Amino acid sequence: MPADHDLPHIDVSALRVGMFVHLDLGWMAHPFPLSSFRLTQPEQIAVIRHLGLKRVRWSPERSVLPDGGPWPAGGAAAGAGGAAGDQAAPSPGAAGEAAMPDATESAAAAAAASAPGAGAVAPDVAPDPWAEEQARARLCERQQQEACRAWRLLADQVLGQPDQARETAAALSRSLVDKLLPAGDVCVRVLAEPRGDRASAHALNVAVLSLLLGRQLGLAPDLQQELGLGSLLHDIGKLNLPDRVRWPREDFSAAELSLYRDHVGQGVQLGRRMSLPPGALLVLGQHHETADGRGFPLGVKQAQMNRLASIVALVNAYDNLCNPASLARALTPHEALSRLFSQHRRQHDEAVMGGLVRLLGIYPPGTVVELSDGRPGLVLRVNGHHPMRPQLRVHDLSQPDGGLWLDLARHPALSVRGSLRPEQLGLQARQALEPRQRTAYFFEMAAPDEALAESADAPTPQGAR
Repeated sequence: MPADHDLPHIDVSALRVGMFVHLDLGWMAHPFPLSSFRLTQPEQIAVIRHLGLKRVRWSPERSVLPDGGPWPAGGAAAGAGGAAGDQAAPSPGAAGEAAMPDATESAAAAAAASAPGAGAVAPDVAPDPWAEEQARARLCERQQQEACRAWRLLADQVLGQPDQARETAAALSRSLVDKLLPAGDVCVRVLAEPRGDRASAHALNVAVLSLLLGRQLGLAPDLQQELGLGSLLHDIGKLNLPDRVRWPREDFSAAELSLYRDHVGQGVQLGRRMSLPPGALLVLGQHHETADGRGFPLGVKQAQMNRLASIVALVNAYDNLCNPASLARALTPHEALSRLFSQHRRQHDEAVMGGLVRLLGIYPPGTVVELSDGRPGLVLRVNGHHPMRPQLRVHDLSQPDGGLWLDLARHPALSVRGSLRPEQLGLQARQALEPRQRTAYFFEMAAPDEALAESADAPTPQGAR
């Protein structure tokens, strides 16, 4: 099989269902979950043509006929009505600056093949589950980094170029929403937080989980777009605050607490300058309100809270428990979800709380757990279709590197016995599992064989009874 950069190019007018294509665009410049995938619907071809590309790279070896047979000898000429590709460089067109994908994306595409409706590609050799998992993780990290760069750009624009900041935020929100529109299961994944960039990491955490939760709750696409805007910008009022009061701390003086809480009002003012839509503005104004009326700045109750704001308020509280200003006070994702459910349930919309539990499961990604056979593991991904059976990195001394990739959905005899604090792990287990100090989330479309036939009932976090 040729390397990705050696693959032939084909004119977009010659694309046919069954071709495995590679889009030389950044992740945010197109609406597909991956940049490498098999075409399964005519609508995908129409979208590619609309992107402004003249040619795309394609892989005859990974392409199949609509009936499932191998692509005939002769490549594009045999399968596309005589329109052959060539080796000319692709045009970036109007969709954005072209960027050659690396082996990470190709490996992840081969492993997941998760474009809308795409089927799994049979590998030439038996796949290494951990190698595939690492490839998927690297792809998600690259996508997260691209989204963080876009957020930093809009943050730089907010004060001096509010209209441009709105357009940048809208493009980022639209990109995230577009990835979540296709039908199918979504996996929530834990990643390492970008170093030294808490503002963008927090904004992306809140936006990603809010949009996933909105999808879980069945929000319409237009509301998802407003939710994306509001969640990405919920803390822009902090841009005017001194660094020492940008993150909530229990040792704030009365003056510091007042200054910190003022970021809500300042955010609404900036949002109005940006001409944000009403739903997004309400997110900025109500993301610290609570259903019981004990929030700020106005102390409104659930009946007066906007639905989008209720989603962001819960997700914001969850992320602040996992990633507080002081790492010594950080809760594990399982502890954070359990605390919200058991101690703060009245502060949040019941339906929204239930949706978050269904989305993340009892043991959210980033949680260190003990399996029923006594082995420790780190939850890396949760499939929303079966949140009680996550996918983990398990400490296993029989493996050369001490770790084993395990999908509990494929091992019904195993289960999670309970959660652990990272400091409870032995040295070898810590080295094999590498638990995160801070928790960052992203998402990916589940591969077809990861989708289970029936949905699980909403689980209840331990300690909530």
